[in-house]
Amino acid sequence: MYLLDSDILSLVHAGHERVGQHREDVDPADVATTVISKAEILRARCEFLLKAADSEQLLRAQYWLEQSEELLRSMRIVPLGRSAIAEFERLRAQKELKKIGGRDLLIAAMALASHATLVTRNLRHFRPIPGLQLENWADS
Repeated sequence: MYLLDSDILSLVHAGHERVGQHREDVDPADVATTVISKAEILRARCEFLLKAADSEQLLRAQYWLEQSEELLRSMRIVPLGRSAIAEFERLRAQKELKKIGGRDLLIAAMALASHATLVTRNLRHFRPIPGLQLENWADS
């Protein structure tokens, strides 16, 4: 299974050619995202809507919120489970991983617990996490 990180989901929205090609090359049933990435995407879209300064921005924000909701409805969303929470606690206890934020550690823990490959542009950020399989569909 491939878990798409928030940065890759944003590229899906933008119609990024390489990301789209990778998605076409794999079985759609093998592509998912995490509830954490879902929350990050929707939070950003809602903030854009709430901070819109004029009618044009409001309409654009509403459009992108709807597009994000549609994309997320079309994907499997991996929820937090007990095994992912146990992985999160294990990762959080490792001193060398303290610089990685809690949301990213949760995403990594969910990928580890699901035996999935995390698809992200931020390989360097996640690379210190032992056992985590990583791919970057945008630049490969």
